Amino acid sequence: MNARTQDLALNNPSRSADKRPTTAFSALWRPALVQAFAKLDPRQLQRSPVMLVVALTAVLTTVLCVVGGEAVPTIVAVQIAVWLWFTVLFANFAEALAEGRGKARADSLKAGTQGLQGLRRTASGSFEKVAASSLRKGDVVRVEAGELIPGDGEVIEGVAAVNEAAITGESAPVIRESGGDRSAVTGNTRLVSDWLLVKITANPGESTLDRMIALVEGAKRQKTPNEVALDILLIGLTLIFLLVVVTLKPFALFAGGKLPLVFLVALLVTLIPTTIGGLLSAIGIAGMDRLVRLNVIAKSGRAVEAAGDVHVLMLDKTGTITFGNRRCSALHTAPGVQPLELAEGAFLASLADDTPEGKSIVEFLQTESLRAEIILPEPERNRVTPVAFSAETRLSGIDFDGHVYRKGAVDAALAFVGMDRKQMPESLAKEIERIAQSGGTPLLVVADGKLLGAIHLKDVVKPGIRERFAELRRMGIRTVMVTGDNPLTAAAIAAEAGVDDVIAEATPEKKLARIRQEQGEGRMVAMCGDGANDAPALAQADVGMAMNDGTQAAREAANLVDLDSDPTKLLDVVQVGKELLVTRGALTTFSVANDVAKYFAILPALFAGIYPQLGVLNVMKLASPQSAILSAIVFNALIIVALIPLALRGVRVQATDASQLLRRNLLIYGVGGLVAPFVGIKVIDMILVAVGLA
Repeated sequence: MNARTQDLALNNPSRSADKRPTTAFSALWRPALVQAFAKLDPRQLQRSPVMLVVALTAVLTTVLCVVGGEAVPTIVAVQIAVWLWFTVLFANFAEALAEGRGKARADSLKAGTQGLQGLRRTASGSFEKVAASSLRKGDVVRVEAGELIPGDGEVIEGVAAVNEAAITGESAPVIRESGGDRSAVTGNTRLVSDWLLVKITANPGESTLDRMIALVEGAKRQKTPNEVALDILLIGLTLIFLLVVVTLKPFALFAGGKLPLVFLVALLVTLIPTTIGGLLSAIGIAGMDRLVRLNVIAKSGRAVEAAGDVHVLMLDKTGTITFGNRRCSALHTAPGVQPLELAEGAFLASLADDTPEGKSIVEFLQTESLRAEIILPEPERNRVTPVAFSAETRLSGIDFDGHVYRKGAVDAALAFVGMDRKQMPESLAKEIERIAQSGGTPLLVVADGKLLGAIHLKDVVKPGIRERFAELRRMGIRTVMVTGDNPLTAAAIAAEAGVDDVIAEATPEKKLARIRQEQGEGRMVAMCGDGANDAPALAQADVGMAMNDGTQAAREAANLVDLDSDPTKLLDVVQVGKELLVTRGALTTFSVANDVAKYFAILPALFAGIYPQLGVLNVMKLASPQSAILSAIVFNALIIVALIPLALRGVRVQATDASQLLRRNLLIYGVGGLVAPFVGIKVIDMILVAVGLA
């Protein structure tokens, strides 16, 4: 990279950001197909016991086709063997497709770490260039502008702008400095200015980047507790049905009949829960991938599942429920002043104010003027003398064409026009008192020695947050606002935001005590934080989400880390957790329910010759025993393919309580699981007969 190119990359961080990985189906299906065959390795199949059983039955059926001797037409036996192999391959394809979406991102992340080096400080105080992979926890490195930070760490000296696009996707640089809550830096991010001394806080394989890669690579992903429990259930059902099928052969011989081994193998595969067994891994990987796409790193899958089960959300007011910066919400005129005169005065007094509060006043007035179809004056810059805010004057504004416009703190503005509080109009004094009591900040606007009115600044509640809290309430989740404000201010903001409860004048001890109280009453609690004082509560909560730009103590205590440092992301994490649990439950229900139809397809076909009375169970009127068994096996394989999009996308969770959600899913996936096989098996039977394959 030449000097000019490097300069462009540093000044336009979006150019140096990594390309977003392609996760479209068209780009993933070919590698996934190759992986589906590679996953036939028994060492990989053993991660899914149900599919391992299906693979073994496929091997057995293939051997029986070669050896012969079965009282089954060869064409039927071969088709059964082929479709058993397809069943395993389809399950492998679903898992590989889910992995592929995550690996596309992992590969793009790995590419940025190749050949990464850092300047490590030696015992003598000098610096030596070493590979990033050789850095250990406690090492100190120096990073200059334009260089990549070689590992996760804590800034111990310096202030610099850092481009974190490689991790967060956000191209705007952020400031990192020693001390405070903005001292943490992430490996593989680039300094765009100045220099930093960074103390490495993670050994190789333990960094944020390493955890992200491990999270989206299915082979390394640890099964969650719920997955392990469901695996145990599926193994139990498989063993039960294996015993049932093994005993059918002697029963048939005792009754004077004969059951071909190929048909018994087919019966076993249709009885065991192959649908959920084939999709279980894909569901888990896809859930983790959705979390990674939110730029949230989980230290364990248990944290994600716990997020789906939470009853209480504890949310900081600042930055989560409100914007954090005070914003203009209203203007109040002094007696004898027209609203337009106040609006023009406030607008001109704020034009040169670059603070968030000043910008919010300009935005508010521009929006209101458009609504009222009023044109506000915008003087040319060369005719304006800006007056910046200072701690001494506590005023800001402009001098324009001989006119003086100022806004600022009440006492400072009154002193500027030669007034005291007693001389202020009574109606305006009451309005200022009301603003202060509601938790807002009053500013006065003056022009040419005249008092025009007041501006109401308040910590504005984020748009749509009240509706989101209402959705959570319908889902049975209570929200608790945590704030350091006094009870009166906290109550006003809580009422506006629509939270269920509030902790005012919060301290670390208060937060920790509240979490323990909720947990003692059997509820699961989620919270987010970024400061060292949040660490005890984050460690105690069932789901603790730390901000990536927060302190190292907070990140170590939490079980989730948000790379975007957006506290509202906790609401999305809860949604992902619920979708993961609901998807797994819905497809398990569907899998068990569709086995019922298979009983009506295969059992009459197997035993009608021995027990003619069982013919009444052939409610689907399937053409022959061979077509019935083959149709059930084909359906068993194709249903996995049909459900892959749902497994990867997840079942959408409606804003409703658990009982209504259960009834809805039982109706869709329970009844649907009963009906779909009857229709599907009958259609497949008709096709097989029509083309002469059965």
